Amino acid sequence: MSSAARASSAERPIARPAGEPSVTEMSAAGLRAFFNIARDWDLSADEQIVLLGSPGRSTFFKWKQAPQTARLGRDTLERLSLLLGIYKGLQILLPQAAAADAWIRRPNSAPPFGGRRALDRMLAGNISDLVAVRQYLDAMRGGWA
Repeated sequence: MSSAARASSAERPIARPAGEPSVTEMSAAGLRAFFNIARDWDLSADEQIVLLGSPGRSTFFKWKQAPQTARLGRDTLERLSLLLGIYKGLQILLPQAAAADAWIRRPNSAPPFGGRRALDRMLAGNISDLVAVRQYLDAMRGGWA
């Protein structure tokens, strides 16, 4: 293969299956959903930053201002997926929106929380803490644990 052909093939984007969203599309959709959840949960900017994996403040505010331009890494996309699952699980378990949104701020004696709020667990900053809350909610609604 000539060097020109190699350079040409190296510049082409990697093909993805038809219909599969790009990282930018997934990032934008995830961030829009997250900022709606953050509003419903009445999260401060600092809490939102921690839940997103502690990006720099300027990066966070760029994402908030223009989510359609964000290209998130795998860690942040995984966090968004878990947070969306937590939100959905709460909406299923507690069909009244106000009760579902308030749940994360109420002390909880269940083992994953030890008397603290689910939000405290989620704000520990580790993906494993988001997984623990997600698994707890899934188990409560009869899903996988």
